[in-house]
Amino acid sequence: MLLSVIIPCYNEISTIDLIIDAVNAAPYPHKEIIIVDDCSTDGTRERLMNDIESSGRVSKVLYHTANSGKGAALRTGIRAATGDLVIIQDADLEYDPNEYPRLVEPIVNNRADVVFGSRFLGGDAHRVLYFWHRLGNGFLTLLSNMFTNLNLTDMETCYKVFRREIIQGIAIEENRFGFEPEITAKIAKLRCRIYEVGISYYGRTYDEGKKIGWRDGFRAIYCIIKYGVGS
Repeated sequence: MLLSVIIPCYNEISTIDLIIDAVNAAPYPHKEIIIVDDCSTDGTRERLMNDIESSGRVSKVLYHTANSGKGAALRTGIRAATGDLVIIQDADLEYDPNEYPRLVEPIVNNRADVVFGSRFLGGDAHRVLYFWHRLGNGFLTLLSNMFTNLNLTDMETCYKVFRREIIQGIAIEENRFGFEPEITAKIAKLRCRIYEVGISYYGRTYDEGKKIGWRDGFRAIYCIIKYGVGS
């Protein structure tokens, strides 16, 4: 099965080459790497245009003409995917591409249609960081579960794998980090077979470039309610 790896990026000059190398080295043989630059201003865009795009290290590089947010970048990347499976990969090295085989395994074995990689399930390595972020993630997952009737442990995880026909059949409306609760609510309504797999997590600090903030938490609550009760 061909795996389309969608990498949204915004101002990731320090990690963009590293994540491309890590995805290429991941122990999954058939990959399509699609990068969507969300109008970076730190040199990432120039690096992609002048070197990476023509290097053969990636399949496609797509560019936004204005900064629109992670959800908008994912919408662009997902639309361009041609693989059997689609996985979301952040560009910041918080998630390990070496774990692709375990993430796709439930779909490859025809047990699942969607797989969430949970940072809070299992015994894999986790960097110890922010208490309030962990508490917030737990609250948002609980609230999401109340509306979707799922029993996820990590709704906000980046690592989500989809059968391509499922994710391309969903109209993604959110432009920023509201993508996570929106997509969770919409796949729940489709009654997809959903699995969770424990993953490692190497979180970064705000000094290291972490972008999500408290305003995104309030937007997530709004999205959980909006898409949870909507048709």
